[in-house]
Amino acid sequence: MTIHVSNDTARSAVIDEVHVGHIRGAFGTILHHDTGPRRGWRRRLQTLLAILGPGLIVMVGDNDAGAFGTYTQAGQNYGVSLLWTLIFLIPVLYVNQEMVLRLGAVTGVGHARLIFERFGKFWGAFSVIDLFILNALTIVTEFIGVALGLGYLGLPKELGVVLAAVAVMGAAATGDFRRFERFALALVAGSLVLVPIFFMVHPPYGEIAHGLFVPQFPAGGKLSDVMLLVIAIVGTTIAPWQLFFQQSYVIDKRITPRFMRYERVDLWLGIVLVVIGASAMMAFAAAAFAGRPEFGNFTDAAGVAAGLEAHAGKIAGVLFAIGLIDASLIGAAAVSLSTAYAIGDVFSIRHSLHRKVKDAKGFYAVYCALIVIAAGLVLTPNAPLGLLTNAVQTLAGVLLPSATVFLLLLCNDKQVVGPWANSRGLNLFTGAVIVVLVLLSVILTVSVLFPDQTNETVIFAILAGGSALALIAALASGVLKRPPAATEDPKVWNREMWRMPALSQLGPAQMSRASKIWMIVLRGYLVLAGGLVLVRIVTLALAS
Repeated sequence: MTIHVSNDTARSAVIDEVHVGHIRGAFGTILHHDTGPRRGWRRRLQTLLAILGPGLIVMVGDNDAGAFGTYTQAGQNYGVSLLWTLIFLIPVLYVNQEMVLRLGAVTGVGHARLIFERFGKFWGAFSVIDLFILNALTIVTEFIGVALGLGYLGLPKELGVVLAAVAVMGAAATGDFRRFERFALALVAGSLVLVPIFFMVHPPYGEIAHGLFVPQFPAGGKLSDVMLLVIAIVGTTIAPWQLFFQQSYVIDKRITPRFMRYERVDLWLGIVLVVIGASAMMAFAAAAFAGRPEFGNFTDAAGVAAGLEAHAGKIAGVLFAIGLIDASLIGAAAVSLSTAYAIGDVFSIRHSLHRKVKDAKGFYAVYCALIVIAAGLVLTPNAPLGLLTNAVQTLAGVLLPSATVFLLLLCNDKQVVGPWANSRGLNLFTGAVIVVLVLLSVILTVSVLFPDQTNETVIFAILAGGSALALIAALASGVLKRPPAATEDPKVWNREMWRMPALSQLGPAQMSRASKIWMIVLRGYLVLAGGLVLVRIVTLALAS
């Protein structure tokens, strides 16, 4: 199926020239110079099918090996009492990723490069180094998931991990964007194996509905442990790599502001799938272990597969193991790509799935090196895999707020996004989200550094004190005041055709007083919390 489109690229700031041209999606093509309107449901459906991909892949890729462990742990240890957290995360997921796709379509420049150009070398280097380290550790957890799934199925883990690594590298290294997207969307479809498991287990639907729509904490559960699991759910559902991946993937797919509505539909479809998958895992883990000695004693994803087999039969366990392997593969591909895109964008090297390996050696070298190292670590005897997994969760929790702060600032930079800047309501909502993420991050950091002293009193003190400080900072900075009326003539903007000018044409970033306060607080927090957590991790590694 082929349809036509045209974009004004004269003012585009794209770094790699292959990021401009025909949109060749998994299910259709939109030619670069077609300016025809999308009239009629068939025409619009064809356009949507061609655009589908970025939102689905980034969302389903987030239900990776770590998510399998986190969601099933919540179900096995606390039943369906934490399902409501997924409903609360839906607007956060949409707002974060919608801002990202807007940045990608409007600027044509990746997330890391925008941070580097608009906030200076310190934050640019921080964003890339932080992403590289965290993503490398995350990819290790993906291959741990592959190994656990293969182990349950009785297949050789060594050979299976090697074949999985080869498949993930081969899918991206063909030089054909459409071929990779079809591979990724096949894995997205594979994630639906979680749905039949849900019906095989026969969970109590009334309890599930109550858990989804009535916020509650588990009766008898230690509040500090429950809070840490809630933080883990937030961290595995909203991860920094998602921001970098989706922005660059939207650019690589050559999506422009003209197709924003279709890309938002793609994002919503991805959110629906990720919530269905997460809810299914919590629900069937809760039902499989209810009333059994294993309830409240989560071990790992392989233990969940064994519990499903005991409760609902071998097929349920096998499907879960297959789903775990599928999720690990899409997670490994997406997380590796997010890093390779960021490195390519910052250093202005060729970085596109449209290019062959010989035409983008640096891009593919980063992508493949991350996968090879991760697979090698998983296959190394006596490797501290448990410590690596904990390090991923901890560092992701600490670094989570920073990515959202940069995202908010960039989406308010009129030189960058022009008529696509955030509304005041969206800024207030995102600011509140950042406050919550910071507070959860502080709780996680304190619990890791001082596990014996972290109790209900400490948690409530952090939540109350942090909220009060955030309100004072907001009042002092004037962020809650109504902004002056806009002076721009809306007729000047052609939203569908507006693209960010070349980076060299942009003036210095204009930082408001509120933005400067956020940056100072963020920098101080990250230096302190990140340093302390790294010291703690090194100490544990030396002691083991």
